[in-house]
Amino acid sequence: MSTQTASLLFEKASKLGASDVHIAVGSPILFRIDGQLVPQSKQVMSPTQGDQFVRGVIGETSYKRLKEMREIDVSFELPSGVRMRVNCMYERGNVGLIARIIPNEIPSLEALGLQHLAEQFCSLSQGFILFTGPTGSGKSSSLAAIIDYINHTRAAHIVTLEDPIEFVFGRGQGLIRQRQYGQDFLSFAEAMKRVLRQDPDIVMVGEMRDPETIATALTLAETGHLIFATLHTPNTIQTVDRIIDVFPSHQQAQIRSQLSMSLTAIVAQKLLPKEGGGRVALREVLLNTPAVANIIRTSRAQELKTVLQTSESIGMITFAKAAKRLYDEGAISKEIYELVMASI
Repeated sequence: MSTQTASLLFEKASKLGASDVHIAVGSPILFRIDGQLVPQSKQVMSPTQGDQFVRGVIGETSYKRLKEMREIDVSFELPSGVRMRVNCMYERGNVGLIARIIPNEIPSLEALGLQHLAEQFCSLSQGFILFTGPTGSGKSSSLAAIIDYINHTRAAHIVTLEDPIEFVFGRGQGLIRQRQYGQDFLSFAEAMKRVLRQDPDIVMVGEMRDPETIATALTLAETGHLIFATLHTPNTIQTVDRIIDVFPSHQQAQIRSQLSMSLTAIVAQKLLPKEGGGRVALREVLLNTPAVANIIRTSRAQELKTVLQTSESIGMITFAKAAKRLYDEGAISKEIYELVMASI
């Protein structure tokens, strides 16, 4: 299959509102639409077809890397300007592909229901703000909306470290540099250390993958920078535990202290089926008040649940209360609301 054939398939997926395209040997082509996998034909992909499709998407140079590394991440842009985040891998000796469709327009804060949070975050000169959740929960879209808003309202120098670059930001009041892993830098930890010499005001880290990156992010926040990052953690409380637990025991007291001083907020989110079609974000928000800072510093994370439940007046919210709000607004059905409550 040629690059043109792949482009036509991806264009179709984009027009249908799919979030992902799955190519796997022994399976039909699948689009994920509103969270559900939808077959696009009855014909299954043969090993030869799968290999040709992947080669047409990523090109010969990346195909050679795939054969050596057995899995790679690349970006792919359609003639219409729609960008794809593509992961290729081997499965039982055959190549496969998952392409995440990145809209060519950055969503607005209002469209994502982030305007109230953005009011608290976008004017800050320093701090550490984390968006967490499983893969496909909309973390990248949320961060992109916030960064785009800052880019158009402040004369700030913004550096993003991404794998790969997803949303492409236009010209704003300041300067934004988007750097891609594997192309513009070779290590998140090293790039985070070097960014100190690049005069940044704001740094966005696509994903904090190791203790070195986390430690450097905390240090950057301490030294007067605004840091945005993501983690694959299911809720705010487990995010605190995860950040601390990735370090050896002899470093954990120091990390607790740094986190308690640098943290601004943790926003955990999930995507739910929206009443009438589409999806809507369910968010849990933990803000770093003096009480929260003291809990983190003294290793009493189990008490954060009570703080979340009793601090809605200052902007915190639990998944349970957020789900009730969405249900009352008619954004989700009773069935989805009950499923959410049963899973919390």
